Amino acid sequence: MKKIQREIVSIIGFPMDLGAGRRGVDMGPSALRIAGLQSKLENLGYDVNDTGDVKIEIMERQKVQNLKLKFLNEILKTSVSLASKVEKVLDKGNFPLCLGGDHSMALGTIAGISAHCKKNKLRLGVIWIDAHTDMNTEETTPSGNIHGMPLAASLGIGNDKLVNLYGINPKLKPENCALIGIRSVDTAEKMNIKKLKIPVSTMADIDKVGIYRIMVKTLKHFKESVDHIHVSFDVDSVDPSLAPGVGTPIPGGLSYREAHLIMESIAECGCMSSLEVAEVNPILDHKNKTAIFTTDLIASSMGQRIL
Repeated sequence: MKKIQREIVSIIGFPMDLGAGRRGVDMGPSALRIAGLQSKLENLGYDVNDTGDVKIEIMERQKVQNLKLKFLNEILKTSVSLASKVEKVLDKGNFPLCLGGDHSMALGTIAGISAHCKKNKLRLGVIWIDAHTDMNTEETTPSGNIHGMPLAASLGIGNDKLVNLYGINPKLKPENCALIGIRSVDTAEKMNIKKLKIPVSTMADIDKVGIYRIMVKTLKHFKESVDHIHVSFDVDSVDPSLAPGVGTPIPGGLSYREAHLIMESIAECGCMSSLEVAEVNPILDHKNKTAIFTTDLIASSMGQRIL
């Protein structure tokens, strides 16, 4: 794999809260912008093009037709719009930076990236940094919230409409995934993960061997096996003491330095081709603390260094 050189970053906002159980994540893209994301990237030497937000109909104007797939139609429609935007950015040779919104966003981002990779004969790999695996389906979901299903759908598991979004199924191979920071998994999700043999590094693994060794191993594998690395970063992967403004905070998450080391390792690799950040919820935050921390993490992934 060649190192990726992208000077133009295209920001795409996806103010989605229909896939989550709590309101507020729709304001995530705005919170990240207010936290100075664009200026931080420009200070690193990037040209930044903020394309605005994908238009999403508010929850109050919709009805839930299926309690196991809440707000499915609007999520499908807007995910296709997001996929198209991401695909076009990549086709221009630019770097898509997608700001959520809940993690159902990954349905659209991975679909658009997969389409770009397919027509350019590139192998797609996804580094999924999250407290959760998001491997539920219509049959297994305890909540009906679609933000718990995007990775399963991208791997070809679940509801046909989600699985076949954007006309590609599957969009991703299990061996080309790496799940990092996992610490909250439903029983049925565990079965899906074991069945597909998806590589997972839980917080227990991080405690035992350290995040540095895990990242070295992960990036070595990806550089040898894929051509396009997409990083899907759910902010609830970080411990709530550092990032309280998330929809589903789970104690025992990544520390400040573990989170930054992940992103710094990705930057040093030079092989990240796209990035999305999900689940910043300003309603649950304190003075935009979580968004500010997250913009610093994004900057670390794009080359910001201590020295």
